[in-house]
Amino acid sequence: MASSKDYLEYILDQLSGLDDISYRAMMGEYIIYYRSKVVGGIYDDRFLVKPVKAALAMMPDADLELPYEGAKEMLLVDDVENREFLRELLEAMYDELPAQKKKKK
Repeated sequence: MASSKDYLEYILDQLSGLDDISYRAMMGEYIIYYRSKVVGGIYDDRFLVKPVKAALAMMPDADLELPYEGAKEMLLVDDVENREFLRELLEAMYDELPAQKKKKK
């Protein structure tokens, strides 16, 4: 099941307190970027983030879920209504996220 544009827009609105949030559509789902680093994505209308130490510390009871078949598990963000929590979560995760890979020409 693909994610809805409405859910994407809701999550982007919830993240609007952060500078430099962007997304890319990918096979019916959406990859979410914070300051050019992949933090997670929207898969089947679920907001999932990479399971870096900061995210695990802030959401110790979060479920690990597969974004799609064959992918690595990611953390399900349950508290998407809390803008302050989402801002703190992405800011805490940022330093642990890998830099975006340079594209080969």
